[in-house]
Amino acid sequence: MKKYFNLFDLKQKVDYKTEILSGLTVALALVPEAVAFAFIAGLSPLTGLYAAFMMGLVTSIFGGRPGMISGATGAVAVIIVALAKSHGVEYVFATVILAGIIQVTAGFLRLGKLMRLVPHPVIFGFVNGLAIIIFMSQLDQFKDASGAWLTGNTLYVLLGLVLLTMFIIWAMPKFTKVVPASLTAILVIFGIVTYFGIDTKTVGDMASIQGGFPPFHLPSVPFTFETLIIIFPYAGIMAGVGLIESLLTLNIIDEITETRGRGNKEAVAQGAANILSGMFSGMGGCAMIGQSLINISSGARARLSGIVASVMLLVFIMFGSGLIERLPMAALTGLMIMVAIGTFEWASLRTFNKMPKSDVFVMVLVTLVTALLHNLALAVVVGVIIAALVFAWDNAKRIRARKRFDEDGTKHYEIYGPLFFGSVAAFNEKFDVLNDPSEVVIDFEESRVVDMSAIEALNKITERYQKVGKKVHLKHLSPDCRRLLANAEALIDVNVVEDPNYKVAVDMV
Repeated sequence: MKKYFNLFDLKQKVDYKTEILSGLTVALALVPEAVAFAFIAGLSPLTGLYAAFMMGLVTSIFGGRPGMISGATGAVAVIIVALAKSHGVEYVFATVILAGIIQVTAGFLRLGKLMRLVPHPVIFGFVNGLAIIIFMSQLDQFKDASGAWLTGNTLYVLLGLVLLTMFIIWAMPKFTKVVPASLTAILVIFGIVTYFGIDTKTVGDMASIQGGFPPFHLPSVPFTFETLIIIFPYAGIMAGVGLIESLLTLNIIDEITETRGRGNKEAVAQGAANILSGMFSGMGGCAMIGQSLINISSGARARLSGIVASVMLLVFIMFGSGLIERLPMAALTGLMIMVAIGTFEWASLRTFNKMPKSDVFVMVLVTLVTALLHNLALAVVVGVIIAALVFAWDNAKRIRARKRFDEDGTKHYEIYGPLFFGSVAAFNEKFDVLNDPSEVVIDFEESRVVDMSAIEALNKITERYQKVGKKVHLKHLSPDCRRLLANAEALIDVNVVEDPNYKVAVDMV
């Protein structure tokens, strides 16, 4: 059991004070975000708050990345808003449960390793786009109920409080780290507003957060195939987006803390949290990069901070709603703007002249798709596809053939570079079939036959030589290449003579 569950991460020294204070800071910042995401989805505020509690608690205890925070997110809200409007909240709960089941299945199938396929420029673009989203979402606080920008004293007061919050968060760590700067900033702004009676936006202006313990509630939907047809597309997208966002956040936290999380374990925990969220009247969710960065930047590294954040969020709902609703939105806005500034990979801008142009293009494209469409999963998928195509194109141009004649007059083609679908055309152009001598050797010591397109290319080149009565020898084929040729006997008229004096490339390493 210890292998899978270590509540307080006893293998490392835990700073309980830092963990508790950091968890409290995260809990305060979770409130307005959970409420806002519930509004986006067209659901009641408590639906978002219950999701934040359940997601945060389960993933903090059982997840694969201590210190990472999960809760209700905007990505999930955008997915389920159409379903909530067309079929109601009960279908949303059923969708969340099904999405959780899909995520648990993905975790047990160990699909988390697919995140290795996400290139670094895609991660940079994702992070930068997310930072822009976090920043842009805070601008709504500078608008009134009608959507018009604030003016006059109202704007100046809000702006002043926001800037003071940001200054405290920036300056305080330079003097002391005894108390998290984010929590200090929130408390200072709250004290100033309360003491001087400043009229400014508060959490209570968004909605009331008063409620009880999340009620256990199985979705009231017909358990029929028709229901499955309705909810499955939403559940599939929600599961995919949730896993992508969670595993990317895990990778980012890994880099910051120089430790390694467990992606498959996190996928199972995310799925279990969504299942329970749907059963306890929550809208579901995934990892929250903003809250996770607040937690990590406050010094938290263990599971305790996430547990404290979740429990304190429930305490706020059940017992402290009156006090929390008086928190100035300016403090939370300043905090999230600082998170956006800290999230943005400023180093990526300095490497523009050093990175390949293709990587810069992928990074900028992912940033724009993330920021403009607010579709994190689409941005990552587009980035991965383009990066893969660029990689294929670059490798397609690397196929080369050195040509020489030996003392017997045999012509040798020494191939280097990968032979795959992208390089087949260039490979075929290397050979002068009509003018070559009667015996030709094609040497793959520095090459690799990758796929069926490459095998078909070998088939065609041997056929071309056979038609003019010339003999071809294929040398230095690695074991996997030979297996591909052997498995393709129905496709290829094998004309292969392997020199027994040679060892295959992989055996020479």
